[in-house]
Amino acid sequence: MATMTTPDKHGLLSDPIPTVLTRLTIPMIFGMVAILMFNLVDTFFISLLGTEALAAVSFTFPITFALNCITMGISVGISTSIGRLLGSGDTRSAARLTTHGLLLAIVLVTIAAQIGLLTIEPLFTLIGAKASLLPVIHDYMSIWYLTIPLLVIPMAGNSAIRATGDAKTPAMIMILAGAINGVLDPLLIFGPGPFPELGVKGAAIASGISWAFALAGSLYVLIAREKLAARPQLAKLWHDWRQILHIGTPAGLSNALNPLSGTLLMSLLAAQGTASVAAYGAAMRIESILVTVMMALGSALMPVMAQNLGAKQPERAFSALFTAMRFAILFQLLVFVMMVPLSWPISSLFSQDEAVRHQLWHYLIVVPASYGLQAVCLLLVSALNAMHKSVQALQWNLLRLFGLLLPAAWLGRHIHGTEGLFIGIALANAIAGIGAYCYGLKLRRDVSKNGHKNQL
Repeated sequence: MATMTTPDKHGLLSDPIPTVLTRLTIPMIFGMVAILMFNLVDTFFISLLGTEALAAVSFTFPITFALNCITMGISVGISTSIGRLLGSGDTRSAARLTTHGLLLAIVLVTIAAQIGLLTIEPLFTLIGAKASLLPVIHDYMSIWYLTIPLLVIPMAGNSAIRATGDAKTPAMIMILAGAINGVLDPLLIFGPGPFPELGVKGAAIASGISWAFALAGSLYVLIAREKLAARPQLAKLWHDWRQILHIGTPAGLSNALNPLSGTLLMSLLAAQGTASVAAYGAAMRIESILVTVMMALGSALMPVMAQNLGAKQPERAFSALFTAMRFAILFQLLVFVMMVPLSWPISSLFSQDEAVRHQLWHYLIVVPASYGLQAVCLLLVSALNAMHKSVQALQWNLLRLFGLLLPAAWLGRHIHGTEGLFIGIALANAIAGIGAYCYGLKLRRDVSKNGHKNQL
C-alpha cells in the first residue's frame, strides 16, 4: 500500500499538549452551542403553534435520537480510524476509509429512515402518542425521514475533519446551518408574505434545507481542502466497513445508553411526585450548559490520542489523556464553587413552585460537585475509542450508568427521598471517576511495560 507522509499540519503530534487540547476544545464548544441552539429554536417556534404541536414533536425526540445514534457511532469509527492513519502518514488509506465510512453511514441511515417512514403510526402509537397527535407527528416525521440522509455527511464528515486536527471548520459549518435553520423556521412554519404556511412540516423542511447547506460545506472541505475523499474501492469496502463497525457499533450503543438511563431515572423520580420530575427536568437543562466544556474536551481528546497512537507516540497520547482528566477535575470544581451562591437564584428563575425550587436547589449544590469525576469517566471512554477498545468503552458506560448511577439513585431515594436520589447520583459519578482514573493509570503502565504493538 502506498504511503504518503505529510507534515504535522495541525500540530497534534508536536505542539504542547495543553495548547493542542485548547485549540481543539474551544471551537467544539461553539459547535455544540450551535447544535443546542438549533434544537431550542425549533422547539420555540413549534411551541408557538400550540401545545398539541409541541407535544407531537416532543414524541419524535427518542426516535430521531435513535437514528442519529447510528451516525454518531459511525462517526467515532471514522474519526479514530483515520486519526490513526493520518498519524502514521498514510493519507491515501485515510481518504479511502473516509469515503467508505460516509457510504456506510448513508446506507444504514437511509435503510432505517425508510423503515421508519413505513411504520410512523404503529411506532408512535406504541410509545404512547394519542390518536389526535398522529397526523401532526406524520406531517413532521414524513419530511424528517426523507431529509435525514442529508445530515449524515455533515455529522460523519465533520468528525473526519476534526480527526485531522481542525475543529474550527466543523464548528463554522454547524453555526451556519443553525443560522439558516433559525431564519427559515418562522418563514416556513407561519408563512409570512410569499412563503407558504406549513406548520410543523415547515420546521422539518427548514431543518432539511439547513442540513443540505452543511452537507455542501462538509463535502467541499473534505474533497477540496483536506483531500479526504477517494473513489470507492469495492475490494476493500467490506474490510473498511467491518473496521468502522467494530468501533462504531459499541460507540453508537454507548450513546444510546444515556437517554435510556435518563428515562429509567425519570421513572424513579415520577414515584416521588410531579415536583421532583419538574426539578430534574430543569436540572438537565442547566447541566447541559455546565458540562459543555467537558463534552467538547472529550471530543477534542479523541483525534489527539488517535493521531499520536498512529504515530507510535503512546506516551504523548496518554499525556493528553491525563492532562485532560486533571483539567476536568479542576475546571468543574471551579464551576461548582461558582454555582453554590448562584444555585438559589437560578432555582427561582426556573420555577415559582416552592417544592420545585427547593429540590432544584438541592440538585445544584450536590450533583455539580461530581461533574469533574464524571468527566474523567467520559474522557476514559473517549480514550478507549481512540485506542480501538470500543467494547471496553461501552462496558465503562454500562458500569457508570447501570452498575452505579441507577442503583445508587434507587438506594438514595429509599433512604432519603428525592434529595437522597440526587446524592446517589453524585456518589455514583465520583466512584466512576475514581475508578476510571485508576484504570487509565493501569492502561498507561501496561503500554509502557509490554510495548506499543502488544497493547494498541
